[in-house]
Amino acid sequence: MNQEQLEEIMGQYDRDFAYRRLQGFMRYFTFAFAVLFSVYQLYVSFFTPFPDQVHRAVHLSFGLGLIFLLYPAMKRRKGHNQIPWYDYIFALLGVGVGLYWFFNYEALFNRIGNFNTTDFIVGGIAIILVLMAALRIVGIPIVAIAVAFLLYAYFGEYMPGFLEHRGVSVERLISQMYFTSEGILGTPLAVSATFIFLFILFGSFLDRTGVGEYFNDFSLWIAGRRIGGPAKVTIFSSALQGTISGSSVANVVTSGAFTIPLMKRLGYRPEFAAAVEASSSTGGQIMPPVMGAAAFLMAEFTDTPYSQIALSAMIPAILFFAGIWIMVHFEAKRLGLRGLRSDELPKSKEVLQKLYLLIPIIAIIGFLMSGFSPLRSAIYGILSILVVASFRKASRMSFNDILLALENGARSALGVVAATACAGIIVGVVTLTGIGLKFANGLLDLSGGMLLPTLLMTMLASLVLGMGTPTTANYIITSTIAAPALVALDVPVPLVAAHMFVFYFGIVADITPPVALASFAASGIAKSKPMKTGVESTRVAIAAFIIPFVFVYQPELLLIDTTWYEAVFVTATAMIGMIGVGAGLIGYWMRQMNWIERIIAVAAGLCLIVPGLITDIIGFGVLGIMYIIQLVQNKKHASSLPA
Repeated sequence: MNQEQLEEIMGQYDRDFAYRRLQGFMRYFTFAFAVLFSVYQLYVSFFTPFPDQVHRAVHLSFGLGLIFLLYPAMKRRKGHNQIPWYDYIFALLGVGVGLYWFFNYEALFNRIGNFNTTDFIVGGIAIILVLMAALRIVGIPIVAIAVAFLLYAYFGEYMPGFLEHRGVSVERLISQMYFTSEGILGTPLAVSATFIFLFILFGSFLDRTGVGEYFNDFSLWIAGRRIGGPAKVTIFSSALQGTISGSSVANVVTSGAFTIPLMKRLGYRPEFAAAVEASSSTGGQIMPPVMGAAAFLMAEFTDTPYSQIALSAMIPAILFFAGIWIMVHFEAKRLGLRGLRSDELPKSKEVLQKLYLLIPIIAIIGFLMSGFSPLRSAIYGILSILVVASFRKASRMSFNDILLALENGARSALGVVAATACAGIIVGVVTLTGIGLKFANGLLDLSGGMLLPTLLMTMLASLVLGMGTPTTANYIITSTIAAPALVALDVPVPLVAAHMFVFYFGIVADITPPVALASFAASGIAKSKPMKTGVESTRVAIAAFIIPFVFVYQPELLLIDTTWYEAVFVTATAMIGMIGVGAGLIGYWMRQMNWIERIIAVAAGLCLIVPGLITDIIGFGVLGIMYIIQLVQNKKHASSLPA
């Protein structure tokens, strides 16, 4: 599959990649504009010359201008790569609404609560442009939710039951959305304008050094020889790719173009090969330190140090990938698949010679965990790339490479700019009307205030809200609407656990039918049936549907108020439990299992995953007996074979 076909798949399932391939003057203009965007962000990060509201507005103006120039209103139409006259107007308006703050900051600040007609016109245009931009680059779901929230705010007095409120005037709505720090220019866009942009830029610089390709080689070297090698390479590579990519679909296409054909050639079914890639690539979004940039948002929303968020996410992420690894291992044993031969693997010498490419990633994790702010960590990370890349000629970045990295970083950030600005509308309405608390109370009324029913309904809400939305917008929506229900329980769920719960289920919406974008993208590469691939992905990633319930009931898994030995014990029992669940779902452990054995294995595995001494004893006992029985039967079978 060539690069053009891969870009076609990415553009089909991830709007970030459905941009115009411009030619001539406009190609150079948009390139220069994108480079200027990155340079501006670096300049502000070093010198912080503007007030927060002004910086966010300028950040938005760059984003809106580039989105209307680069992204068409409709993906597949004649003249897709040409800019129509109206998009020039939208781009100028997008830049203008941002610069309005830049040139009128003091005047706007002085007339808070008494805005004039021009202010309301500019604010109204800004809201419309944000919705239009999000529709082009993010998709229908988040725009539909934002519009529904705006309508809810205006027509509040006509709402039924607990949703009723006094209603909000158009003027009040516009001022809330664009002239306060509780709307479009609120916390989500603030995080985009600081941490997220620089980490995307960090990933872009990494990519220019060839580290993405090196991840595949490094993963092959580590896992290629093992049983079912290519599938395990997929898991390892996708976990690494998650540090530089904020998109499940981009992860799928980047590594899947290489790993899916390998898996199929080895003997895996197309649907299974696509499912492994889709579930692993989606898991890249829950893997610290970046977590699809949601880690920075979570730190802001929960008022928790970033380092604590990253540490809390570590054990669940390890369990998630371990669960996929176990499923892949048992499927390979069931099919009798081998690992890759030595001649199919990269040479050890070549892999070790390029090991220095991992230094920036290790460095940035070190900066983050040492107490440096995410902003400073990202800046030092980018500088470390320039230094480390200069070690060898093959990775050394020329001036042209630096410009390309700056341009690609800005373009990659556009989806986040639009998503966070649009999500700011949702957050603004929640603040204005109190709908978040009302929704939480509604969920609690339906569940009777009991934890498990509340978790199940919150899970369903998060899966629906997360369908078709990118990671950052996904988390903002689910944390604003669904998480408050968990915190409002009589025995409240810890704040970080509640946010992590909705984050997980918002993310796995990428592989859960009917809107399973990552699964469908993988099926496009594997030539498999899309819906069947989605179902298979859900089965392979079963750990993602279990682990959130575990860390709600047992926050030790998130390293909340725990000791190291409690955390080790909970992790160990959950890991053993995943072996039982994986064996049962695949139907193979040390030999083929019948349906009764499979059901027992899954039940025993769940007993170990669910916290509690009694359930642990039952799970250990049942799995131990099954292990001994299978071991004895295997020995009998081996002894009955002719010598």
